[in-house]
Amino acid sequence: MSSETAQVSSLPLPPMQYINFYTDENVRRNRAPLPPRPIHDTYSMFGNVFNADDTIIRSLESQGFRRLYPMHFERRRELKKLNHSLLVNFLDLLDLLVHCPDSPKRAEKVEDLSLLFIHIHHLLNEFRPHQARETLRVMMELQKRQRVETAMRFQKHLDKVQDILQNALQNPCYELDYIMCNVVDNMR
Repeated sequence: MSSETAQVSSLPLPPMQYINFYTDENVRRNRAPLPPRPIHDTYSMFGNVFNADDTIIRSLESQGFRRLYPMHFERRRELKKLNHSLLVNFLDLLDLLVHCPDSPKRAEKVEDLSLLFIHIHHLLNEFRPHQARETLRVMMELQKRQRVETAMRFQKHLDKVQDILQNALQNPCYELDYIMCNVVDNMR
């Protein structure tokens, strides 16, 4: 095994063309390209057109799906109900495929399963902002704890250094140094 450690990044490296533009020399001489301007109108991503003012999580109705649960609901309960419905519909589809594989109800069951998966996915995505806030809160608490621990270690070292200096100022000669000083003084 090599004694060298490999660095791993959670993100891929940027394209070489950008790396070459942002050298220390180019940045120092203000020759690095400016960052892209913020998007104000519409943009296209993966073939879909999005408006910059759109909400992050669009409603099911705006995406063309009928809503299976009421407007005001308890998310945990609805997720459990959707999960149960998904399981029941999947078992119904299996039963249908075993007894009558060519039935036209098969497409209907597959469509029902698809709609249930879309609703579950949508409910889970509504938790994303909360998850992001919680992740940031946990990260900030960890950083705070690390900083407090570092400050406490620094304070301990500072106290030790101050004690050593204080002792050195109060006792300019250690015992052996004091004996040696007396020997030297007596030689004169």
